[in-house]
Amino acid sequence: MSAIRVLPELLINQIAAGEVIERPASALKELLENSLDAGARAISVELAAGGVKLVSVTDDGSGITRDDLKFALARHATSKITSLDDLEHVGSLGFRGEALASIASVSRLELTSRTTDDRHAWRVASEGPVLSPPEPATLPRGTRIDVRELYFNTPARRKFLKSEQTEFAHCEEAFRRIALSRPDVAFSLTHNGRSRLQVKPQPLSARVAAVLGDDFEAGALEIEESGGQISIRGAISSPAHAKGTRDAQYFFVNGRCVRDKVVAHAIRQAYADVLHHDRHPAFVLFIDIDPQLVDVNVHPAKAEVRFRDSRAVHQFIFHALHKTLSRPAGDGAIGLSPAPIMIHASYPSSAQPPSMPPPLMPQYRGQGAMGLGIAQPVGAYATMFASQTSASATAVEARPPLPPTGEEHPLGFALAQLAGIYILAENSRGLIIIDMHAAHERIMYEKLKNALDGQALPMQPLLVPVHFNAEALDVATAEDELEALQDLGFDIAPAGPGALIVRGVPALLANADAQALALDVLHEVREYGASRIATERRNELLGTMACHAAVRANRKLTVPEMNALLRDMEATERSGQCNHGRPTWHALSVAQLDRLFRRGE
Repeated sequence: MSAIRVLPELLINQIAAGEVIERPASALKELLENSLDAGARAISVELAAGGVKLVSVTDDGSGITRDDLKFALARHATSKITSLDDLEHVGSLGFRGEALASIASVSRLELTSRTTDDRHAWRVASEGPVLSPPEPATLPRGTRIDVRELYFNTPARRKFLKSEQTEFAHCEEAFRRIALSRPDVAFSLTHNGRSRLQVKPQPLSARVAAVLGDDFEAGALEIEESGGQISIRGAISSPAHAKGTRDAQYFFVNGRCVRDKVVAHAIRQAYADVLHHDRHPAFVLFIDIDPQLVDVNVHPAKAEVRFRDSRAVHQFIFHALHKTLSRPAGDGAIGLSPAPIMIHASYPSSAQPPSMPPPLMPQYRGQGAMGLGIAQPVGAYATMFASQTSASATAVEARPPLPPTGEEHPLGFALAQLAGIYILAENSRGLIIIDMHAAHERIMYEKLKNALDGQALPMQPLLVPVHFNAEALDVATAEDELEALQDLGFDIAPAGPGALIVRGVPALLANADAQALALDVLHEVREYGASRIATERRNELLGTMACHAAVRANRKLTVPEMNALLRDMEATERSGQCNHGRPTWHALSVAQLDRLFRRGE
């Protein structure tokens, strides 16, 4: 007896469903793409229980004839391609002929449709492998598909679905992507009988504002460039309006929302010299390219593409974004909020910068955290020195002496704070300049790593819990990943459908901004999953947490606080660099200072 046998059609479809229909959001995406391929100008979506109980999509597209209904749910049956040449020039969102068959194999599905020439609509229903014959129904021109009880016949798959809130959040995100892709089409979304989003046909800028909110619109820069067989259009955030997460990043190729490493790298490079390392650009970008130059048939869910000439695409996107970011502030902005402009002036050796009052500088060591760079009139120096001489002498006497050669404290002792960013210290060799945030970030990072090596970070309950509004995906993550968050020292819980409450944070981070810290951690856990966070992404997450705990710019430190930071640096491994590889301190010897002032010449 042969051990090789042909699989039943239902099992084949269920296997395909595992690749294509990962969750209700996957089914919604496929149905919405079918509606757009049918020429719909208005699409309404109704969900129940996060899409597990019901995903219903109604459109006013071209519809399906009675004779074609029996093929609509068949595997590898499609009206969009008929040959390899069609596949290489595909312009539709769907083309594989798998989605409806896959959905039907793991749900109770009803398909009702009516074309312009039909006197009335026709409906077919399926439950697993059984397809009912067409029967008359009522529906205006277009198609309605009701998907009920997703995975009712594959309980092993259904148990992997998350909470209703989580599944709805993923459905809402899929809906947003499609709504952004076609601003010329009206969309509406309802969940459990409650309207969640409605948009009418509108210009792209208005659609972006309607879907992503006014915050994105306020700092968005319009982009539109073309060259040869490729063009790009859309909106990108100005550097001043970058985000702490990668949430608002949407990239479309010929109308299809995709992920692509080549594009992601080009965008990162374009922002490289204008964006801080822990910020991320927000963007909605559309690439229109000759279909022959891009392969869309590389992923079952059509979530990835492959460019024929990836280098050329990379360079085109990079230069288009770089050009947009180089425009004067406010030029091309969708919103009205101007981005700040940093002006760096340089002068030839023979010239002098414009006249300005000299800075207020401490005359003696140990004077306290006196800011450097506060403008003072020249006459203030005499008064300042006269009034501070006795106090300064006392401070010098109270200050510990500098260590001898072979010094115990290589970073010396603090003198003052410069520009709210740097600590100036003196050792037996000369001057030490320390970036206080970078240094403190490394210290906190190492402490967090050591604490987590003890299996879990100790939690510090907050005296006053922090309550704030949050996105649905953040609330769902807090609910689903409770144990992982507790291991990291957090007590975060949902406080309603769109709110979170933080009752505890890691003890080492007790002084950090609890809301910002919680959101960043939730985004990391959601993006990479608890298992990856506990292993390969552990250090990246701890780096994010350390950044929140580190002392910020313009925080005034006392001399004892600055010295405590120096001592911590001396006791911390790898404290010469921050978590991102930047140096935390530099030294200038007395000989180097002498050369700067041409002493001895």
